[in-house]
Amino acid sequence: MKKNLFTLLAFIAFTTLFAQETSNSSGDSRSNTFRFGTNVNPEGVKFEVDSRGFIIGGKHVLPVMGEIHYARVPEQEWRREIQKMRAGGITVIATYVFWIHHEEEEGQWNWNGNKNLRKFIEICGEEKMPVVLRIGPFCHGEVYQGGFPVWLTDKAERDPQQFKLRSQAPGFMAATRNLYNNIFSQVDGLLWKQGGSIVGVQIENECRGPWSYYMALKDLAVEAGFDTPFYTRTGWPKLNGNEEFGKLLPLYGDYADGFWDRVLTDMPGDYKNAFVMKDTRLSAVIATEALGANQDTQMEEKDLSYPYLTCELGGGMMPSYHRRINMSGREVKPLAICKLGSGSNLPGYYMYHGGTNPYNPKHTMAETQATKVTNYNDMPHMTYDFQTLLGEMGQPNSVSWNESRLLHQFLADWGHLLSQMDVDTLSEHYARRGCFEFFNDYVRILNEEGASYVTPRDWPLSTLNTKLSTFINWATVEPFCQADGIFYFIAIEGKKPQICIDGKVITAKLNKPFKEKGVTFCVLSREKAYTAYKIGDKLYYSDGILYQDGERIMEEMWKELPTKVNYVLTQENGGLREVKMGSQKVASQPVESDFEKAAVWVISNLKELNQNLDLYLEIKYRGDVARVYADGQLVEDNFWNGKPMLVRLSDLVGKHVELKILPLGKDYPIYLQKEEKSLLNQAPNGILLSLDGIRVIERRTEEKTF
Repeated sequence: MKKNLFTLLAFIAFTTLFAQETSNSSGDSRSNTFRFGTNVNPEGVKFEVDSRGFIIGGKHVLPVMGEIHYARVPEQEWRREIQKMRAGGITVIATYVFWIHHEEEEGQWNWNGNKNLRKFIEICGEEKMPVVLRIGPFCHGEVYQGGFPVWLTDKAERDPQQFKLRSQAPGFMAATRNLYNNIFSQVDGLLWKQGGSIVGVQIENECRGPWSYYMALKDLAVEAGFDTPFYTRTGWPKLNGNEEFGKLLPLYGDYADGFWDRVLTDMPGDYKNAFVMKDTRLSAVIATEALGANQDTQMEEKDLSYPYLTCELGGGMMPSYHRRINMSGREVKPLAICKLGSGSNLPGYYMYHGGTNPYNPKHTMAETQATKVTNYNDMPHMTYDFQTLLGEMGQPNSVSWNESRLLHQFLADWGHLLSQMDVDTLSEHYARRGCFEFFNDYVRILNEEGASYVTPRDWPLSTLNTKLSTFINWATVEPFCQADGIFYFIAIEGKKPQICIDGKVITAKLNKPFKEKGVTFCVLSREKAYTAYKIGDKLYYSDGILYQDGERIMEEMWKELPTKVNYVLTQENGGLREVKMGSQKVASQPVESDFEKAAVWVISNLKELNQNLDLYLEIKYRGDVARVYADGQLVEDNFWNGKPMLVRLSDLVGKHVELKILPLGKDYPIYLQKEEKSLLNQAPNGILLSLDGIRVIERRTEEKTF
């Protein structure tokens, strides 16, 4: 009973930010509450889905979902990183269960350490985080063979009639049943109906069907025990027909750029259309190497009857070997603004938190052209940083982290209002939903000077103060949050900070509260807002990351230490390698033997660093590919895109550490952005190779008192 009471309190805390009541309507599919699995927990709290989105405990919510892969993050860091995600405004966790991580050898299951799914889900529950579990069997996620173990792909090759992948072949179905049964054995007791945090399950991933295959998989999941408030599928690609309405909830996505594209130019295809308001949910840029470059984005009427929810907004992106994308962080907020303006009621980020692939001495655990399936792109063996809001080690991208969490705080305080508002006006750069206006003219690379924001229009002050019946007619500032009895807004760069209340125009002094109509307002400068965190009903300020650990408020800071790292060149570069085209007709990454001719530096004196600190090496270099080895084992790698690589010191101390860098040739058939291309073009003899410095970075975490 104590556990169930805790769960109830946890999820009540999750829903107290949202106040609008709803009722279960019946009639046509546009107003129905969908019926999936059991949606009531032991305390009687319902987790429902209707044609607009989610309802928890009878209250409309507009959640924010973020993807993190437990097996790519050290087990001892899970709780802290989930707490940080919550501080960034994430209210739902999504995670893949990669088959190959757990059953590398047939019949030998591994759920220990970083692969301890049960412990991860338990922590999510303790941290008040609902979970959507993406159970495959195919996951993609840039993992080796999309998660299919080698023993399974070998069987499929030998006996396709029995083991054809992603089909209803008897052997494949039997193996998938075993997968689902083993996953469920780890999470039994942790479903919503059991007082746990698992509210949804994704079936398959990026699959055209047939629909009978989807239904066969869902049947296996339900048979295994997955009885959850909803079941999902990726809304792309378009299915081949015959799907049954209301069986699986489609979730959509869009990306600012893609490592998978075959074109070696800036923003090819339709990537620019991720940055406009639009009346379609389908994207023409996801997985173009597998699904084709001219995907049909026309929606069918029945699909529009589902709520508009996303699971893969990609403001970050991995560099592949042939396409070295360098994301600035500015891409994240405009993507979300465009989706919210277009009617979405769930921003879902892929990835929200990066990670590191498990080491495997037999083969890389990342996607590569050399494998039998999902052999479309060569990815780094170890790093899965994704240039996202919280990177591989949990380090924040200051722009995407701050801009997104400010937007998420607006959704936490007033998303329940937005979730019930239809799209009233829609054009490429502007949309209006009820009393909120959305604007974006930023487009990655093509218009980096553009802006992206949400502002109020005819917003009843009764939603801020129930005693008032007046309006915010318009404003040139963004709504942020309600805290300390004050309604906070954020200044928009280049605009005079004004709020028009009942026809009276007030020009705010930044960071200075003022009263009007019995309500206290304050417009924060963007710099001040970047330091503001709402915890409980108060605002706290910090130059680091503030997050809650139980009753404590913690602060995380990333700082360079004034410590010199010794590194000595022990082998000169042996010359350019021949870059061959892989099976998918894009450049192939180097293999281990290529590094025998790499420039090699030995990094020493690491034992002299304070081992009680949480330290990292930041390696700034120029070249093709860099790898770090500890006692001969690969611990980190990086495809150069202009950014430094980060390495955990804990992986290196007490070991013989070598940094190997291959040179980058001017004529290599790879995509670089203009800044990096310029450096390559200026390189002597058309060969780019340098180690520009190694810094020691400390992650310092301490309890704060205010």
